[in-house]
Amino acid sequence: MTIPAQRFYVLLAGFFSQLLCLGIARFAYTPLLPLMQQQQLLDDASGGYLAAVNYLGYMAGALLAASISDLQLKDRLYRLGLLLAIVSTVAMALTPNLTLWALWRFVAGFSSACSMLLASALILHWLLRHQQRAELGIHFAGLGFGIALSAILVELMLSLQLNWRSQWQYLALFGLLLAIPAWRWLPRPALVRIQQAASASQAAPSNRFIWLLLASYFCAGYGYVISATFIVTIVERMPGLSGSGNLSFIVLGLAATPAVLLWDLVARKSGYLKAIMLALLLQAISIVLPLWFNSIAVVLLSAALFGATFVGVVSLVLTMAGRLYPSKPAKLMGKMTLAYGSAQVIAPALTGYLAKLTGHYHIGLYLAAGFVSLGAILVWLLIATDNTAQQLDKPI
Repeated sequence: MTIPAQRFYVLLAGFFSQLLCLGIARFAYTPLLPLMQQQQLLDDASGGYLAAVNYLGYMAGALLAASISDLQLKDRLYRLGLLLAIVSTVAMALTPNLTLWALWRFVAGFSSACSMLLASALILHWLLRHQQRAELGIHFAGLGFGIALSAILVELMLSLQLNWRSQWQYLALFGLLLAIPAWRWLPRPALVRIQQAASASQAAPSNRFIWLLLASYFCAGYGYVISATFIVTIVERMPGLSGSGNLSFIVLGLAATPAVLLWDLVARKSGYLKAIMLALLLQAISIVLPLWFNSIAVVLLSAALFGATFVGVVSLVLTMAGRLYPSKPAKLMGKMTLAYGSAQVIAPALTGYLAKLTGHYHIGLYLAAGFVSLGAILVWLLIATDNTAQQLDKPI
């Protein structure tokens, strides 16, 4: 097989791992949450707590990914993550116990970090070793398509009147099929040292650059998790929009699928930081639109805009980390994911509590939009004042 052809399969391995670990194991919880609430298994607060525990698992996986430099170990943990995604999904059907659910949501979060970070690092290693462009658009397209896929599967199973247990079981079975290409098409890493790709004229990022970027990514994580966790429930409770929640999640995922490739093109023209700032500004608008206009058209526009921007921010930040540190991309990826993930632990628990207290999600959504706007301001400050950032943020 030629290198260009194999490149496609390697990226598809990442795509299928995203479908499984992010789409099924992690995000199927969002379209299933209203059903589990209707059957009085969860309320707003406990639904938010389970989401927070899921992100704790993601952070644990990010910490582990950031601490590992051995490619062989990364590969083994990546494959373990595929198995954990299946196990944690089917285990949700085995008990209505909240404590055990928390355990399995933690495991699902851990598995998603394996796909997001370890798979990204392994794919970047392969691309750089074979002198291929270090872009992860196809890999991250699996995140958006996985979101849409999980919502479509849940909607289909709802039309068949399957209960929550059966839905988790069928999702696990489907996840098993996804694991096959994710396992087989990513080659075992060769013991070859990748030389630093940065040119001698390119300055290493300063500490100020890293800290401002971390702060901005924390803000992005806070805004992202509110819509990603609660969008179906929020839409279902809007006057006249009952029954449209899963449709909004499907639109969100479908919009996110090609968006990664489009943001790659934007970054080539403008530089990564300017592209990130633009994505954050559009994301802030998408979060507040449903608060201002109560119509299905605006809700779907908001979902599409949110899907297209949140996945763009994630892919741009992680791809930039790979370009800055091609020999050890997972280290910066891990730090960025910890910033993103720590916000994801705080935000759903706080938002669920506020929703239970007030009976609506308005305060949570305004907080989310405010944090995302602050993230865009921090990126602008970085571009305007940091010499290292200006050197790094040149069009590709």
